[in-house]
Amino acid sequence: MDDLRYPIGKFEAPESYTDEIRQKFIREIDEAPARLREAVSGIEGDRWDRPYRPEGWTVRQVVHHLPDSHLNAYIRFKLGLTEDMPAVKPYDEARWAELADVKTVPPAVSLDLLESMHGRLTALLRSMSEADFQRKVLHSERGETSLDWLLALYAWHGRHHVAHITSLREREGW
Repeated sequence: MDDLRYPIGKFEAPESYTDEIRQKFIREIDEAPARLREAVSGIEGDRWDRPYRPEGWTVRQVVHHLPDSHLNAYIRFKLGLTEDMPAVKPYDEARWAELADVKTVPPAVSLDLLESMHGRLTALLRSMSEADFQRKVLHSERGETSLDWLLALYAWHGRHHVAHITSLREREGW
């Protein structure tokens, strides 16, 4: 793909959701931490600070972004399951990616965080019924959003960012 921002394509939600589709997305979310670890295996030194594309985030920023984002997802699911149409807010991911923790904390910390948090997230997702997935949250930018849609988005999101790293490694030969 010519657009390095979307190595697996832009997010497209399914037209409808079935248990089979949901289980596929849950597996993808469950596998995301291992896929990320594999994608960064052997990266050392200044390669952590190489952007995956011109003017894009560095490998380090991508690794720290995934748990930031998926922690927000976890909270959104829990709010959606325990409140009627709760408001969920976006966050400025670009500004988060510039904070000191992203620049100073070793990527291994975020790899561990993602793995631990995904353990909780996937346990929650596997416990949900069809009616649970149809519950909605109110996103200040997207409006009414179903938990089904969030499931599809975060399954794509993990694959999307892992592909940023793997496509960089392929292009650079490392």
